[in-house]
Amino acid sequence: MNEMSPASFEIRDYIRLDLMPHFMCPGCGHGIAMRALLWAVHEHGIDKNDLAIVSGIGCSGRVGGYIDANTFHVTHGRPLAFATGLKLARPDLTVVVITGDGDCLAIGGNHLIHACRRNLDITCLMLNNEVYGMTGGQVSPTTSETRLTTTTPAGNVEPVFDACKLAEAAGASFIGREVTLQAPALKNLISKAIDHKGFSFVEVISDCTEIYGRKNDLGESPEMILSQKADMRPEAFGNVADQPFRPNKLSTGVLAENNRPEYGDVYRGQPAFRSAGEAK
Repeated sequence: MNEMSPASFEIRDYIRLDLMPHFMCPGCGHGIAMRALLWAVHEHGIDKNDLAIVSGIGCSGRVGGYIDANTFHVTHGRPLAFATGLKLARPDLTVVVITGDGDCLAIGGNHLIHACRRNLDITCLMLNNEVYGMTGGQVSPTTSETRLTTTTPAGNVEPVFDACKLAEAAGASFIGREVTLQAPALKNLISKAIDHKGFSFVEVISDCTEIYGRKNDLGESPEMILSQKADMRPEAFGNVADQPFRPNKLSTGVLAENNRPEYGDVYRGQPAFRSAGEAK
């Protein structure tokens, strides 16, 4: 662990300043998520050369490119597949996947299922903004029911996909969820996920203020991010049916954790693998 205090964390030490200004929209929650991740990395004392960030396509996918580490921007829905190969080849690296709700649950859904099943030591951050924000504002697997998108002009009729329940059912050994409103809590959750030996899945509830928020009259960024409180404690905000943004109560923090065998250790422990290593 890094002996420096949290107060010494300076995000400029961990980003590619030559790529500034960033492309994220004003009020986008993805910037908070990136800061929370890098804050956790700082507190762990992880060297940049020992950190690998793998991201896919979408707003979340662009986030990884700003981080000054070993970064891989890969094809749509495939960051977990790339990360699997990377972690098996370089088990010494801390491998973090940054993905979005569309990238992870739609075209990348099967990769998520099998990453959970294998339980390789990877941390997956799914930034959930309920929409395909970068590619036109289409409906995603997590778009709330009745919400307007470019492909649901009369309102979304499909039920919301609960990614954390999917991850738990598929075998992930660490599952958590947090909102960008609670940045210190999000940092602590990501830190626990990195510490965990096995596949860690963290859903980050993030706001899309432009493509999603404007279309649904959800207010500016302050209104959208403060409404996350109502998601966690709706009883404190009156009638939840009157709340403009995600009226269903969310469970946050560590949702499930177990210590079943990590895939890389099991794989390298096979007699055939050990024999091949000894032959060299």
